Amino acid sequence: MTEEEVLSEFRNANALLEGHFLLSSGRHSAHYLQCARVLMDPYRASRLANALAKKIPRETRAKIDLVVSPAMGGLIIGHEMGRALELNAIFLERPTGTFELRRGFEISAGQKVLLMEDVVTTGLSSRQAMDAVKAVGGEVICFGSLVDRSAGSAQFDVPFHSLIALNFPTYAEDEVPAELAAVEITKPGSRK
Repeated sequence: MTEEEVLSEFRNANALLEGHFLLSSGRHSAHYLQCARVLMDPYRASRLANALAKKIPRETRAKIDLVVSPAMGGLIIGHEMGRALELNAIFLERPTGTFELRRGFEISAGQKVLLMEDVVTTGLSSRQAMDAVKAVGGEVICFGSLVDRSAGSAQFDVPFHSLIALNFPTYAEDEVPAELAAVEITKPGSRK
């Protein structure tokens, strides 16, 4: 899938939003990708997951035992990646602010994990999810996301693959331009 084809999927789902958004990273942006909208169509979600699976080198795909994603944002794409790779897919939750396995999900010691997210901005929550996998004995060997919004700033200790890199500017609270500050803030993510 080309970058234009990926963007077309977002546009067709009305998932590329403009306004003033407070991202879950705490940064502000004039653009927001509402991955839940692009993933609500199971056929579109399957197409995107299959395209992303093809970007992961074959030798890495062969080593993956399990797909793990953080809820909420990574849940659907994690499930679809499990389907694309013919692997089980489970998710982490943050009922008390830190990622943990619940619902009877387990990761066996040494199990090789593909961690999946919908969008990466700073990479902080992704690194926290990786730490949670490691804490229970799993080994994250690859990381994937639909969209990389980090502008290259998010660094990981494992190979990182995304379908598209979008470099919409983001701003710290004290850096928000006046024209953006004049627009009412929306917090569209899963965390309040």
